[in-house]
Amino acid sequence: METGLMGKRVLVTGASGGIGSACTRAFAEEAAEVVLHFHRGQERAEELAAELGGGTVVVGADLTREDEVDQMFAAAGSLDVCAAVAGVWPSADVPVWELPLERWRATVDANLTATFLTARGFLRQLEGDGALVLVGSTAGLVGEAGHADYAAAKSAIIGGLLLSLKNEVVRKNPLARVNAVAPGWTESPMTRGHVSEEQVGRISRTMALRKVARPEDVANQVVVLASPILSGHVTGQVVTVAGGMEGRVIHD
Repeated sequence: METGLMGKRVLVTGASGGIGSACTRAFAEEAAEVVLHFHRGQERAEELAAELGGGTVVVGADLTREDEVDQMFAAAGSLDVCAAVAGVWPSADVPVWELPLERWRATVDANLTATFLTARGFLRQLEGDGALVLVGSTAGLVGEAGHADYAAAKSAIIGGLLLSLKNEVVRKNPLARVNAVAPGWTESPMTRGHVSEEQVGRISRTMALRKVARPEDVANQVVVLASPILSGHVTGQVVTVAGGMEGRVIHD
């Protein structure tokens, strides 16, 4: 199916991670020119770039630092699409009354602030009818006990930030669009050790589909939302990729 992404220049943040690398491959399969961002995963990003070939660009940046984000966009060149995938999920389960301010600030910065700076940098350079795809989480829709910092940051991304951006981007171009995906449990380096067979059985009790997502499941939806053909009249929307997750137990 034609996506209209051939020849489009696409920045994927967090491209060295599980979902980010899947997004990178998915855009490359559509013959897009992909720019890979990494923070700490330089070796993985360079290996992925070598796999894709064709002069794939690799850029490094701490997305919580304004100066480094500016340098990243300067190095990336003129972009048509941005997939703001980068984020951090602290694995330790900590209730709010024990949550250190240091962790709260670090989590909000690594997710919300990083997404804001990425969105701002992309939109500052946007000249055509581009697309921005944000990555939230089901934690931002239904909360996540023990991870209030992460849930609050992701809720802000797929709530106030997304809905404000979709009304602002049309000032840059009347056809510019912003959407988001909200993955549920997904097999990735960030969730390693949390999606064993036993964990899947427990996690999927609230899901119609008794499995967790693969990074490719999320990447496919990112590509669909980025496509000016498949989603040309879709903006301000959140696509949940979570196997029909609900806030109640479906299976025994």
